[in-house]
Amino acid sequence: MNNPALAPVFNHIDKNRDAFVARLLDYVRQPSISAQNIGMDAAAALAEWHLRALGMTVERIETPGHPMLLGQLGDDPARPTILFYGHYDVQPPEPLEHWVSPPFEPTIRDGRIYARGVADNKGQHMAQILAIESHLAATGGLPCNVKFLLEGEEEVGSPHLAQVVRDHAERLRADLVVTADGPMHPSGRGTILYGVRGVASFELRVRTARRDAHSGNFGGVMPNAIWTLVHLLATMKSPDGRITIDGLADTVLPPTEAERAAMARLPLDIGAVLADMGMTRLDAPADRDYFERLMFQPTLTINGLHGGYDGPGSKTVLPAEAVAKCDIRLVEAMTPEAVFAAVEAHVAQHAPDVTVIRQGAMPPSRTSMDTPVAALLRKAVAAARDGAVLDIPSMGGSLPDHAFTRILGVPAFVVPYANADSANHAPNENMRIDCFLAGIRTGAAILTGLGNWTPGG
Repeated sequence: MNNPALAPVFNHIDKNRDAFVARLLDYVRQPSISAQNIGMDAAAALAEWHLRALGMTVERIETPGHPMLLGQLGDDPARPTILFYGHYDVQPPEPLEHWVSPPFEPTIRDGRIYARGVADNKGQHMAQILAIESHLAATGGLPCNVKFLLEGEEEVGSPHLAQVVRDHAERLRADLVVTADGPMHPSGRGTILYGVRGVASFELRVRTARRDAHSGNFGGVMPNAIWTLVHLLATMKSPDGRITIDGLADTVLPPTEAERAAMARLPLDIGAVLADMGMTRLDAPADRDYFERLMFQPTLTINGLHGGYDGPGSKTVLPAEAVAKCDIRLVEAMTPEAVFAAVEAHVAQHAPDVTVIRQGAMPPSRTSMDTPVAALLRKAVAAARDGAVLDIPSMGGSLPDHAFTRILGVPAFVVPYANADSANHAPNENMRIDCFLAGIRTGAAILTGLGNWTPGG
């Protein structure tokens, strides 16, 4: 740490580490499962309390789903404004039998807090809140204006976020958006991500008869619903890994030279990746760069294929109905509407008796690595972590950054604080305490860094 302005803030964080951990334990103890509507109002009220405790003005924005919270502290037009985004909802904890300790009874083991939502995303946006609190306590003020947007539907696809951002665009106006979410690089180095892939989910459904039939009495006569889907799916992706849906990838933007250079600098141990996942090979196509697969190429995934009988023993049944659940990861400049249209046209051509059912979708987002504030952000993260920062052009997963880059028109960054093995969405989700505390320091360093920046200057 080479910035003396951060010394009193970091000292405050060190002195209050136990109290900060206790605050996080209380926060994650409250269930907030958006998909099951469990604990959402109580969780929103708790999150609102934390924002108000900072002295923020806070509005609870109702939506057709779960509420969002918009907080603001400071409105000096001469100072830059940062918008922190996070979500207070969490994934369902099932399967419960695989948890070592109950998911909503936070437990500390070996320097880690185990609880549903501790890494995704309560521990990470709590670190931002505590960074603001530490700045106020140690210095008596903030070096920049701060806004906070917390939503309760990220884990179900953020279906109402874009409209809320449109409706409240002026109040959400900021110079940049920072999200602390997802895992850091396995090396543990500070990480800045400049983009996210989007996603479009859909079902393929087919019914070939009124009911299932005897595979002997009707075999060769009645069409098999599962075979119908298997043959259709085979027309959508070739054995060499190429998606073969006409028009799907027509708008894809390739990586820039700066993005290619950043990918080339990322540490990678393919052998370790294969060993960790128990794989013997990477998915086809074999000649595609590892990071380009995750950042700049769309994917077509069969999430599940269902129909017929899958119980013990055998049942000579001919299935009359089948469903395939799929998702496509989108990259810049694909749009969900165009992707759905391409899938529907393909299905109509190859299997007109199959129905496409659109489900959740989220556009991709990308911020230029050359945007002026990026250099300041790198310097701030390095100051908090005493080391070089990894620039990652895009994460493979999806976050609703499009609402900020496309609607607000401002740069959006993801600066994750959670350990790489945090097991997001899985049993025994966890966050290392040292990562949580480092996240608070990083948030504080970002605030300090912005205080020395003049937007457009």
